[in-house]
Amino acid sequence: MKVLITGGAGFIGSAVALACLDHDLDVIVLDDLSAGVDGAPDGASAYIGDFADPVLLDRIVHEHPDIDAVVHCAAKTVVPESVADPLQYYATNVGKTIGLLAELRRHGIERFVFSSSASVYRAEDGTGIDESAPIEPGSPYAATKAMTERMLSDLAAAGQARVIALRYFNPIGADPVGRTGLRNPDPSHVVGKLIGARDRGESFVITGVDWPTRDGSGIRDFVHVWDLALAHVRAVERFDGIATPAVPYRVMNIGVGEGITVRELAAAFQRVVGDGLVVVEGDRRPGDSAGGFAVVDRAHELLGWRAERTVEDGLRDSLAWAAKLRELNAAS
Repeated sequence: MKVLITGGAGFIGSAVALACLDHDLDVIVLDDLSAGVDGAPDGASAYIGDFADPVLLDRIVHEHPDIDAVVHCAAKTVVPESVADPLQYYATNVGKTIGLLAELRRHGIERFVFSSSASVYRAEDGTGIDESAPIEPGSPYAATKAMTERMLSDLAAAGQARVIALRYFNPIGADPVGRTGLRNPDPSHVVGKLIGARDRGESFVITGVDWPTRDGSGIRDFVHVWDLALAHVRAVERFDGIATPAVPYRVMNIGVGEGITVRELAAAFQRVVGDGLVVVEGDRRPGDSAGGFAVVDRAHELLGWRAERTVEDGLRDSLAWAAKLRELNAAS
């Protein structure tokens, strides 16, 4: 099979591209390199540009008329930035996706795997979340994912596409053999804050310790990015048996299936690094919640997939990639 991966040079997209190549799929990467690596992995065809550029998309389809499916990873993803500049997020994540879908429809490409997010859910009580949980996005970023899902559902209902939407929980880690990882040297997510605090000799702050969880800190589901990438491989390989003409739109959670609290994550990080990271308690931040974790029965049933890597694996791979990234940046 041949798959076009938009955003295929980014954190998740590059892992998906490598996993597809490792499983003998033909890969085309389309990325503007605004947040990605320098290009496509060896063995993939690379195109640099906007994923909604009709001229570029025409060229790609002309040069690869046998594209079987599209995996749409391209998006803006920084929640605080989406709050500060929501219009940019709606224009890119929703508006440009409309342009992409129009071009794919014109070229008769109907298989579409969408990188969605568990942030679309209302996650307030720290419990398990299945795909029927209420949709209540808490940021403009999350709202763009929910809007795109609704659009894809309507498109599928009209017989104009078949869609698998994967709702990611909290990706961590890097390619286990060090080929790719997160390019942002100062990421805003909790693992990035742990690494940054250690590197700078600062304390790590647990924001909120009075949530209704087993230790008062928020609870999350941290899935290794390589397990996440392998879920995409399964989605592409099994696509026709999952998103059928009779049921053309499917959504499923992609996570470990159990929660870990922020306090437990900090303790796991201390075990992995083996030195004295100082952990302190702080107040809740605006917009925070108790969180929750994935119920992944549907992914297991339809994809035959379960996460196999531990949080400690993800932390080790995140640390190894962060060290490699520092070396790459120092050499450039």
